[in-house]
Amino acid sequence: MTLRAVELFAGVGGLAMGVGLAGFQSLAVVEWDKSACETLRLNRSRKFPLVDNWAISESDVRAVEWSAIPKDVELLAGGPPCQPFSMGGKHKAHDDSRDMFPAAVDIVRKLQPQAFIFENVKGLTRASFANYYQYILLQLEFPDAPRRSREEWFTHLMRLQGIKTSRTARNQGLSYNVVPTLINAADFGVPQRRERVFIVGFRSDLEIDWRFPLATHSEDALLRDQWVTKNYWDRHQMAVKQRPSPPLIQGRRIRDLHQEDFAGLKPWRTVRDALVGLPEPQSRAAAHISGHSYQGGAKIYPGHTGSPMDQPAKTIKAGDHGVPGGENMLVYPDGSVRYFSVREAARIQTFPDGFVFHGSWSETMRQLGNAVPVALARIVASSVAQSLIEAQCRTLASHAHEKVLVA
Repeated sequence: MTLRAVELFAGVGGLAMGVGLAGFQSLAVVEWDKSACETLRLNRSRKFPLVDNWAISESDVRAVEWSAIPKDVELLAGGPPCQPFSMGGKHKAHDDSRDMFPAAVDIVRKLQPQAFIFENVKGLTRASFANYYQYILLQLEFPDAPRRSREEWFTHLMRLQGIKTSRTARNQGLSYNVVPTLINAADFGVPQRRERVFIVGFRSDLEIDWRFPLATHSEDALLRDQWVTKNYWDRHQMAVKQRPSPPLIQGRRIRDLHQEDFAGLKPWRTVRDALVGLPEPQSRAAAHISGHSYQGGAKIYPGHTGSPMDQPAKTIKAGDHGVPGGENMLVYPDGSVRYFSVREAARIQTFPDGFVFHGSWSETMRQLGNAVPVALARIVASSVAQSLIEAQCRTLASHAHEKVLVA
């Protein structure tokens, strides 16, 4: 079975690469930002795997002629701009011209994909956006009931709520079973605390029962790995005198970790784990590694304390938040700090080492801060692919059974 995908708001392709690793064939990759597209084109010209066959469109998704894309495509994926909902933004939501969820719903209506994956910031779920968040979900659930001319969005929300609770819901034409989930990327093996919302939907006629993949990693497993078994330090070949002091763990002692059952969960991955094999960016060896140059000027100030080596990184940020790079800096065990190099930030976002970036350090960090971690995207897309394949197999088996009965 061929699985086809269309990518909206692609950025530098983190979600799209994860979708490709899950077995989907890309039909279109759309991104309006010139620098991000330059990064994609640079990697395509270098024949980087997954990217080399992408049809990259530097365009506003609202201006794309979608008639060339077949309806019933297996997957529509993308991360609509997060600035309208970001904790660091202006919090204007539907009043922000960068809100692209209406455009995403319109493309769902046009392409009628079998499934979709949309990713956004945790801020989308905050209480002040509660009604608009529900409005987004209901539009995705019933894309065939669009907003009418001069209809206010809140009035449309009320109408969609009526559709959902009425007996006529199944007669609305195209509809989706929508599953929104707030997750922490660290719980899925990404060396970064990154809380994001995934909105996954399957076309209702497919009758797919789907749930978000279970977490594979945990903080408690990391604590035990570091302070009970000490395997973490041994793995990194750190002598006892090099190891930091055990942390104070609120509500319990280190020894309590001896008794806990982590049900097979692996330790959270840390910054130190992510940077294995990379020399210091100040070293001569770093000169031969793309994007791994030293960036000076890092400093700690209130609200910007950086990422300790032996924990998952704080969220890689796209904005400068007062200084270029914001929180995008490393804290050594002795308390000294420096900015992450582009290659280090890419490792933390789980981009392959062979993937290179176009633009200055600050521009590239913006691209990385807006990206979906590749490894996380692969996990979500793989689960979606499995459900689609199983549904297709059920359909084929049903057709074969019908032919036998007719014969």
